[in-house]
Formats: sequence, structure tokens, C-alpha cells
Amino acid sequence: MSTVDANLTYNYKVVKQFAIMTVVWGIVGMGLGVLIAAQLAWPQLNLDLPWTHFGRLRPLHTNAVIFGFGGSALFATSYYVVQRTCQARLFSDSLAAFTFWGWQAIIVAAAITLPLGLTTSKEYAELEWPIDIAIAVVWVSYGLVFFGTIMKRSAPHIYVANWFYGAFVITVAILHIGNSMALPASAFKSYSAYAGVTDAMMQWWYGHNAVGFFLTAGFLGMMYYFVPKQADRPVYSYRLSIVHFWALIATYVWAGGHHLHYSPPCLTGPRPRAWSCP
Repeated sequence: MSTVDANLTYNYKVVKQFAIMTVVWGIVGMGLGVLIAAQLAWPQLNLDLPWTHFGRLRPLHTNAVIFGFGGSALFATSYYVVQRTCQARLFSDSLAAFTFWGWQAIIVAAAITLPLGLTTSKEYAELEWPIDIAIAVVWVSYGLVFFGTIMKRSAPHIYVANWFYGAFVITVAILHIGNSMALPASAFKSYSAYAGVTDAMMQWWYGHNAVGFFLTAGFLGMMYYFVPKQADRPVYSYRLSIVHFWALIATYVWAGGHHLHYSPPCLTGPRPRAWSCP
């Protein structure tokens, strides 16, 4: 397909929008990281204000970097790669635009609520229930755009990068919805639907795989397209790439409990026989 045909066929607008916001949220999130790191050395940089305190800015830093910076990069590249490798325009331009504006609104909501102390206290899942619902809606819409594009593809083969992107989209949806189940107590306060050790295990099943799928599987999809493209060489072994995919999918998703080693259930009092501690 010629460059002219590609420009006429593919939706690059949403790709460019997410790419620009990748840079914006990268600067914001990493700038916050520098600030809170400095606060550890010079506590007076907290300014004696609750909303500029390390404890409130740290989750904003992680959300801005992981979901603002990383998330925008993944949206941008997955939308680009799925179109190019499937030789098909995005399934729905309007739905793709909704995912852009919806995702940016979510990150802005995080930037407002977290410094105000509105948090579930779950690491990487601090946002309160109304924002969690918005995340689920945007993410399901993202899945419809991504998999809808694969279904309407012109190319008979599904390139391996899309396997990784697809696993990332599905697994993150399951993780987020499963871990965010909560009972609302007010507009911005809720209590987890899980209790005690179950809540901890759910959280770190989510937290571990937020790294394993949001920050690993998605970025592997990125590399399987852009590294061969930049090197002007095909993937060294397509068979190995499939082994790589299933090895990651079959093993990574089950881990998570190790994040609780040396936590209070392990260190204090009697514990259930099934609870394994070092």
C-alpha cells in the first residue's frame, strides 16, 4: 500500500493525539517524581500543605507515569500498529475519539482527587469508584475498537504484536474490574467488596499484573512491531515469538502474592494454614 493510500485509509488523528499526550504526561509525571524525591531529602518542600505532601503526590506521580504516560503510549501505538498490520482503518473513529478524551479526563480527575486525599489507598488503584467506572467504560470501548479492527482486517494473518496488545487489553480489563469492586459510601468514598487477606490478595494480583500486562505485555507488542521496523529486518523467529507469548500469558498472570511477603499477615499472630509466608 502506498503512503498516499495509507494516509487516506488509516486514522492517524487519534494516534497523534495520544502521542502528544504521552509527552505531556511524561513531563508532568516525571516532574512530580523529581519533586517527591527531593521532598525525601528536603521535607520543607512539602510546603506544610496537605495537598503537596509526599503521601498525596506519590500516587499522583505513579498514576501520571503509568496510566497517563504509559497508557497514552500504548493507546497510540496499538491504534497505529493494529491498522498497519491488519491493513484496515480503525473499527470506529468516533469510539476511538471517545477513548482519547475519556482517558485524558480520567487522568485529569486523578490529578484533582489524589492531592485532595480522595483515595482507596490501593496501590496503583487509588482512584475512587466514580473514576473506576469511567475507566471501565473507556477500556471496554478501547477493546471494541481494537478487536473490531482485527475482525475487519484485510490481512489474513494476525501479527504477533497484536497478540500481545490483545492480551494486554483483555487482562487489564479483568484486573481493573475485579480489583475495583467496592461498596460506595458517598460520592468519593467507598469500601472494598473484599475483606482482610482476600482484599490484599486481590490487590496484589492486580498490582503485579498491572506491571505484567500494562507495562510488559503492551510494551512487548510495541517492540514486536517497531524494533523490526527500525532494523528493517523481519522478526528473527516467528515460532519463538509465539512461544514467548504463551510463556508470558500462562505464567505471569497467576503471580502476585509474593508482593505480600513480610507484610502484617505474615509477621503477626496465628494465620490460616493455607497462607504461605517465608
